Amino acid sequence: MTQDTARTQDMTVWVTGASGRTGSRVAEAARAAGLTVRAASRATGFDWLDRSTWAPALRGADAAYLVYPSDIGAPGAAGAIGGVAREAVAQGVRRLVLLSARGQDLAAPAEEAVRTSGAEWTIVRAAWFMQNFSEGPLVEGLRHGELVFPGGEVEEPFVDVRDIADVVVAVLVAGDAYVGRTVEVTGPRLLTFREAVAEISAVTGRAFAYVPVSARDYGDRLLGFGVPAGEVASLVEAFEGLLDGRNASVRDGVRAVLGREARDFGAFAREAAGAGVWKA
Repeated sequence: MTQDTARTQDMTVWVTGASGRTGSRVAEAARAAGLTVRAASRATGFDWLDRSTWAPALRGADAAYLVYPSDIGAPGAAGAIGGVAREAVAQGVRRLVLLSARGQDLAAPAEEAVRTSGAEWTIVRAAWFMQNFSEGPLVEGLRHGELVFPGGEVEEPFVDVRDIADVVVAVLVAGDAYVGRTVEVTGPRLLTFREAVAEISAVTGRAFAYVPVSARDYGDRLLGFGVPAGEVASLVEAFEGLLDGRNASVRDGVRAVLGREARDFGAFAREAAGAGVWKA
């Protein structure tokens, strides 16, 4: 057994958002790589807003995956990220990987908080998730035949969350190779939201419509669906800045870290359609 293999098998990774789109995949990929996973959630005694829960949750971990807690609002999220990052260092957690949003100004304070925490940090900046079309608030609309969304005709290099998870785990087990670095992960090509919906239509045989709306109108719809007001406010603010074309470029982070190409949206759509995700 090599020293690197032994270190990997002995590593305990603390995973926030372990029931979410990225955290669940990070946990799965980490276990597949031989790491011990500890989920961070209210069910396991951790609360982003309760500092007294941080030290007990982090104690004994070697590394942590932090995902931006957008449901508590941008200023509070950045403060929570920074506080947890500093507590992690105090508890002996040597490696931190933060998932951040590519091009999102609101995420900058959280990134800076991790950089200045004293940890060995890596930031993974991700494009818009492919799985946002198959999991979460967009799915119900698609099942009824349309996507109402404030995406205009902006191009986005949609990324598969499984690629994000694989990158996160590869970064964690790569020793010092990615310490102090920011990795941008995207899919292999640009698509507008209208084109993405058209590809979903093609693989399902259903004629889905794309209905562009303003970010504010979309926020009102989310409130009507019962999404918490704090999360809606963060999303509206993010969409008003993000969906302006600033991210209309492809990056090679997946290939650089994993040595393979990123998964394509067409493959994602065929797989999701085969699972019956968008059936009426």
